[in-house]
Amino acid sequence: MSRSSKPRRPRKAASETLHFEDSDLVRIIAGPGHENFATLERELEVQLEAPGGGQIVITAEEARTRIEARRVLNALYGRASEGLPIDPPAARAACLMADDDAGEEIDAVIRVPRGASFAARTNGQQSYVKALKNDRAYDMIFGVGPAGTGKTLLAVAYGASQLALGAVERLIITRPAVEAGERLGFLPGDLTEKIDPYLLPIWDALRDSLGQRISEKMREEGRVEVAPLAFMRGRTLNKAFVIVDEAQNATIPQMRMVLTRLGEGSRMAVTGDPTQTDLRRGEPSGLPHALRLLQDEERIAVHRFDRSDVVRHGLVARIVDAYERDDAARKDEPGHD
Repeated sequence: MSRSSKPRRPRKAASETLHFEDSDLVRIIAGPGHENFATLERELEVQLEAPGGGQIVITAEEARTRIEARRVLNALYGRASEGLPIDPPAARAACLMADDDAGEEIDAVIRVPRGASFAARTNGQQSYVKALKNDRAYDMIFGVGPAGTGKTLLAVAYGASQLALGAVERLIITRPAVEAGERLGFLPGDLTEKIDPYLLPIWDALRDSLGQRISEKMREEGRVEVAPLAFMRGRTLNKAFVIVDEAQNATIPQMRMVLTRLGEGSRMAVTGDPTQTDLRRGEPSGLPHALRLLQDEERIAVHRFDRSDVVRHGLVARIVDAYERDDAARKDEPGHD
């Protein structure tokens, strides 16, 4: 899908490549004779190329311009995947919507192309989903609260949607493996066999989002990666959506390490319940520490769920409430640390 004529590349321009699942939809976005690309290039002041294989290369001087172009192309891909027409007026309208910061409305539905849709079921979930989807405002989203509030499921669904759309190249999921006091090095099997039991909720959410076949295919291709937290050390995670699950089981040094893995073109969701740590007695959790340090930083969102957001069996909310009352009572006991 090479173009017959290309505008002169801006001086000191940088490029990034989007990867989409369906190359036919990329051709629809480009338009006959690349007329849609021409419209986008004029409106956004970028250069676009489609070398094939579902790829679109964005070239521009400013990182903000490339981010805006990425948003527009992702929106057009979603429109094309729903069978809606893409023509120069539609391309221009997509640019205007992306440019209208104040008027932009982010809905609370996560749609996975060729997969499932996930609608927020509580006010808390609605705010959380909007924070996940607001890539203009937030690069890191903390979702903290009790079990059953959907914080992990919604993060995985959003990450799966971004992977399927080609907005990121990888979905990386990591989780401290400290449950039941077991150490990975003493467990039989390879890394995948050792870590999988701790990630069953993640794989359940991925299968719900993408379906069994696609989730397994992406895993085999390395586009979905799972690893224990310790294996994140020394890495830079570029063009990925990263999920740090069960973050209450990360120590302060581990939390500092994983949060600083974030690379170019990446975003991160951090989920956990600070009241349910499995760390050794006396070992402080890195999650509440990180929240204290970072909750007022720009481009970081902190969403706190409560028992009103629990969407499991109706009894679960009452169980959560009972334990919270017990925790509060024990804190008031003499000699409680």
